[in-house]
Amino acid sequence: MKKSMYIAAFICLSIILSACGSKAEEAEGPLLDETFTIGVIPAQTVGAMEEAMDKLQSLLSEELNRKVTVDVYPDYNGVVEALNYDKIDMAYLGPLTYIIANQKSGAKAIITQEIDGKPYYHSYIITYEDEPWESLEDLLHTPEEVDFAFGDPNSTSGSLIPTIELQKRGVFDSQEDHDFHSVRYTGSHDATALAVQNKQINAGAIDSAIYHQLIESGKIDKEQLKVIWKSEELFQYPWAVHKDTNEETITRLQETFLSIEDEEILEAFGASGFTKASKEDYRNIEEAAKQQGIINE
Repeated sequence: MKKSMYIAAFICLSIILSACGSKAEEAEGPLLDETFTIGVIPAQTVGAMEEAMDKLQSLLSEELNRKVTVDVYPDYNGVVEALNYDKIDMAYLGPLTYIIANQKSGAKAIITQEIDGKPYYHSYIITYEDEPWESLEDLLHTPEEVDFAFGDPNSTSGSLIPTIELQKRGVFDSQEDHDFHSVRYTGSHDATALAVQNKQINAGAIDSAIYHQLIESGKIDKEQLKVIWKSEELFQYPWAVHKDTNEETITRLQETFLSIEDEEILEAFGASGFTKASKEDYRNIEEAAKQQGIINE
């Protein structure tokens, strides 16, 4: 009889301890085998970002107490679709691609990078130093002589903003309907910069932060290029999470990014640090996207 009572008591104690253990695990955070997936747009060519992304992956894995994977996607649209179809939990997007993802799937912007302490950048139009143009007005005196390039079609600074500017000036409507000698899409900002430097095109649109980053890293030569147009301020690229992400995870992510000081990670984004972001910061891009019919009113 006593033996049976001891067995029963042991079973009850085991159940209680097991329950306490489960609650303790929940309090500490998600289990280690729950992978948190992040997709990153190709701000530069894929190979240039891989090592920094490995370091970011390790840092986030430690801070979130779960396995984290960071993958650089080959194009902007791939990241948006991955977020929309629940393939990833978080994405590093351009402002335009974030607005598209927000409308399609409710993605939430939570963080962005700062450049020299400010969360803004510009769209530039650059040309080769030896070209006679000192301004966009100069270039557009003879657009029929100009081979022009945008970056990715879904890029904010590499496509959306310069497209609107060139439409206002009456020289561009689409890749098929324009006044230039030719128009192409290079797919990335560094590809545009190199195409201008190598005189494969006469002028191209590029992200200002990436342009300066490419100069500082020696990938392009400042002496061979010049900026002939600069847009108004644009709020920096957001990191956006899936709409169902819980507040605890969002807070951990924000705290982790705000504490990053690793130069290699920061340099991959041309950043001096990170700061919080929200949808309100991208209202002007949302209006531009509506204007172009990219998203619905």
